[in-house]
Amino acid sequence: MDQTVAIHEQPLPYVGRLQPRAAGDIDLVVIHCTELPDLAAAREYGERILHASGTGNSGHYYVDRDGSVFRYVPHERVAHHVRGHNEHSIGIELVNAGRWPDWLDSRNQSMSEPYPDRQIEALLSLLAYLRGVLPDLRSIAGHEDLDTGWVEASDDPALRVRRKLDPGPLFPWPRVMQACGLCRPERPTASV
Repeated sequence: MDQTVAIHEQPLPYVGRLQPRAAGDIDLVVIHCTELPDLAAAREYGERILHASGTGNSGHYYVDRDGSVFRYVPHERVAHHVRGHNEHSIGIELVNAGRWPDWLDSRNQSMSEPYPDRQIEALLSLLAYLRGVLPDLRSIAGHEDLDTGWVEASDDPALRVRRKLDPGPLFPWPRVMQACGLCRPERPTASV
């Protein structure tokens, strides 16, 4: 595995409004999938202003299907990517359709797009880079490990679906864990 990674700097327009933090505050990497069709749609979503602070929801890094890596938010800023863990984590978004376009439809809860080898290799190189620049980085988790909430299904409010399923069942956790040098916390039992 190549330990170098080319990072394309593409800061979001509101980066200066995100809460600052020190590198020593970061001990966790959270793996997401965009659940959008492509990188352009993910960028458009990340630029949307959703909070009173004039910021939106975004990961720090985006890894496209071809292995290209983009930084939208620098480490020293808190990105909004996972409830309850933003202040101490780095969010990495892998471009993957997930459940798009009907995320909360009870009939569309399977995730069938595999993660290409080039994308996973780029992720592993990015994780090696992050371990080198963030001295307290110790853990890795999937979004689904940390956000275990359930919500009403969009097609039938009597049904409930998981709010977040990413990176999903096709993410190669054994391969990533063998190579990344980080620990994965035990998954809590999801409750409805």
